[in-house]
Amino acid sequence: MEAFSFATSSALDQLSVHVRIDRLDGHQKPIPYSVLLKRPDLRHRASNINPHSELYVTAQIWADSKPLTLPVQTAYKSFKTSRVWNEWLALPVTYSNLPATAQLAITVWDLSPAEDNDSNLHAVPFGGTTIPLFDKDNTLQKGRQRCRLHRFKAADGLSSSATPWVLPPARRGRNDVVAENAVDEQVAEMHRLEELLKKQEMGDIPQNQWLDGLVFKKMMKIRNEALRAEAAAQRRHNRSFSNDVASDAPNRTSDPADDELFYLDIELPRFDHSIVFADTEYAPPPVSTIKLAADSDIMLRPPPEVSFGPGINVNGNAYGDANDGRLIRIYDPEIGRGDNPAESKHRRLMRSQQSDSLDRDRKPTVKIRDELNKILAYGPLHEINTDDRDQIWKFRYYLLRDKRALTKFVKSTNWRDPIELRQGAPLLEKWAEIDVDDALELLGPQFDSPLVRGYAVDRLKKADDDELLVYLLQLVQALKYEAPGEAHSSLAEFLITRAANNFTLGNFFHWYLMVEISDDSRDQPEEHRDLFARVEFDFMEELDKTPEGREKRETFKRQGELLLVLTKLSRDIKLSREDRLRKITRLKKFLADPKNELLHIDPPIPLPLDPSIMITGIYPEDCNVLKSSLFPLILNFKTTTHTKYPIIFKFGDDLRQDQLVIQIITLMDRLLQKENLDLKLTPYRILATSTQAGALQFVPSMSLAAAVSKYKGSLLAYLRANNPDDTAPLGVRKESMDTYIKSCAGYCVITYILGVGDRHLDNLLLTPSGAFFHVDFGYILGRDPKPFAPNMKLCKEMVEGMGGPASANYRSFKEYCLESFAALRKSANLILNLFALMQGANIPDIKVEREGSVRKVQERLSLEIGEEEAMRAFERLIEESKESWLAVGIDWAHGFMQHLRA
Repeated sequence: MEAFSFATSSALDQLSVHVRIDRLDGHQKPIPYSVLLKRPDLRHRASNINPHSELYVTAQIWADSKPLTLPVQTAYKSFKTSRVWNEWLALPVTYSNLPATAQLAITVWDLSPAEDNDSNLHAVPFGGTTIPLFDKDNTLQKGRQRCRLHRFKAADGLSSSATPWVLPPARRGRNDVVAENAVDEQVAEMHRLEELLKKQEMGDIPQNQWLDGLVFKKMMKIRNEALRAEAAAQRRHNRSFSNDVASDAPNRTSDPADDELFYLDIELPRFDHSIVFADTEYAPPPVSTIKLAADSDIMLRPPPEVSFGPGINVNGNAYGDANDGRLIRIYDPEIGRGDNPAESKHRRLMRSQQSDSLDRDRKPTVKIRDELNKILAYGPLHEINTDDRDQIWKFRYYLLRDKRALTKFVKSTNWRDPIELRQGAPLLEKWAEIDVDDALELLGPQFDSPLVRGYAVDRLKKADDDELLVYLLQLVQALKYEAPGEAHSSLAEFLITRAANNFTLGNFFHWYLMVEISDDSRDQPEEHRDLFARVEFDFMEELDKTPEGREKRETFKRQGELLLVLTKLSRDIKLSREDRLRKITRLKKFLADPKNELLHIDPPIPLPLDPSIMITGIYPEDCNVLKSSLFPLILNFKTTTHTKYPIIFKFGDDLRQDQLVIQIITLMDRLLQKENLDLKLTPYRILATSTQAGALQFVPSMSLAAAVSKYKGSLLAYLRANNPDDTAPLGVRKESMDTYIKSCAGYCVITYILGVGDRHLDNLLLTPSGAFFHVDFGYILGRDPKPFAPNMKLCKEMVEGMGGPASANYRSFKEYCLESFAALRKSANLILNLFALMQGANIPDIKVEREGSVRKVQERLSLEIGEEEAMRAFERLIEESKESWLAVGIDWAHGFMQHLRA
């Protein structure tokens, strides 16, 4: 197939439509005296007085039977021997804005001292023609065009035009005799010569000046002869037609326009390539301002439903209801609007520049002050209604000293409105300094103003690196919420600068980005992968600017090579069909082989899981393969301090959800310690290195199931065996018992708030020192594979290890639970904001219900009720969990299934 080069009309967005009015050809017949007696005004028309009188031309673009532009006209010009304008007209529309049905309506106007009855002007139509700008193939017409002029008619521009530029061929009957062969031949010859002239003008035929001059004179002669012959043939046809219908219409008079034939020559711009129509694809109208998650099933624009009556067309084509009458359901676009247009207009008027001076000195009454305090107590998920927004804006100057009011003020301001932006921007700098949790809220998905996000970043700059490391996972996810199209992201620049100057921060920043870049699932949009890749590239460039940048980049490269080898090794062992003992032998052999460069690592490199640990090699004999479906590896690394650092490396599992839970536990541990509550938690390290692999810190411990089995159903016996003290009441060292009680309380509260599910005795672990902790967070936010699972995991074995429900240790356990729950409720805003930043993360239990995930955490914190009521409800929850027989049944069923698998 021959190649076809073309351009689209949408690309011509800077070029307006042009047309050249060339000349008017034709012969005007003198008006009979009989007609002048009936129409005396005709004798005063300029064209009837002088065959070369002054005429002017107007051009206008129409589409779909409607005018698209205003008309433009030619300048005044006097004619001597022929009517030749040779003038380009520019119409006020570009080619990119032309629809496919665009037509050019051209009218030639005659002058008359008498006013026209239709237009009340001294101009009457001499003739009109309508030519489409796109042909039947949707290609823009170009070059010379010869248009048939319809006498005494203005060009109408309609879709079914009465003034077409080319007359359609008349229909002939079977018995009609073809006549006027000589005329047809002359007209065909004229058309042939005009086509050749077009080709020469387009450069397809070479030019020869002296010969072209002779040919052009001959062409003009042929054109005039063909025009006269065509006009004569038309007059003969009209007379014969009049004679045929004379008997049917005896009063019919002939129209002089039928005997006159005129053509208007025009020229359209030429292009190097064909211009093909391409419609502009507009974005859908803003039918709703309500933001929905990408995976939401809610349809803001449902299809119309039509029912024709009971039993008629029921489900015939997916519509109809047997119980409905003739009901037509029509979509109302205003239902999905998040704001009321009238209220928005009222708000803009009330917040105009004139009211700013009045608001500076405005003070609230006692009643309004109480209302403002109530608004400031709202949580980050609370929707602020219109009245509350107006109150915050009205007393914004009064609230400058209250740091809690800033986030409410930001929510109450329309940062896209220039007036509100001009008034609100200076107040951000004057406001009392906000806490970190409020700064994190301003980086959420609902805040896309670069000014607001830049202010939040300025507040984060005051946090030290240790605090920033706690929030780093969420801050990386917050990059997704930066305003699209912004050339520079204040958050990205801040994170890059801080990560480049602190290796620990840079280590985790690098691997958080690499995991997101490697996520090629459908739930991770391509623009997000490109975003993280661009940030990683900028981070590497920033590292090059630091004194040790090259060395750090080399370190990251060596870490990647190490993890690549471990990932391949873990995958091969997992997929091999060997038994576990052969897998262990294969693992040790691979690690001991010097060719694999794991036995000795020189120079030492920071362990990606914990960059404070410098590893120099591995102990092959101390490595193992765990008994699990994924066969995770236990690897013991050599360190520069000549100690062992054991980790668990697994392939086939996305550890980002576990990573999030451990990060939240680490944060909660910091929050509790600020309240002087050290609950001896064990937030072990975890790092997802890809979407299918990751590493965990190995903590020497024993599962509750194994401890109960080994010590005959008693955790107290396990504690007594590892921490004996004959002088203590239960035979267990006081420090170990305190560690056990506090850690049980801490994990009971934290796993309840996070909604951790699938809790059984195999993923509850206990260290020899008495530290209790949870592992395997495959189900969170209330999800659980087992039905009717209790909200809190407090089994009888745990209570028995404290000495029983009637012991003083159990009472201390409850007190620690209540104190820690109350302390975490105080920091609810920070916890909720961190989960809000993770809404867009590709984490299984968050993807299920992105916005609902934050609300589930909020419900567990019982923020809608007071402190005392919340403590009583939580104490009842502890007692119900302790006495739950469902939990006993779940543990028994899990143990039974594990026994069958073994």
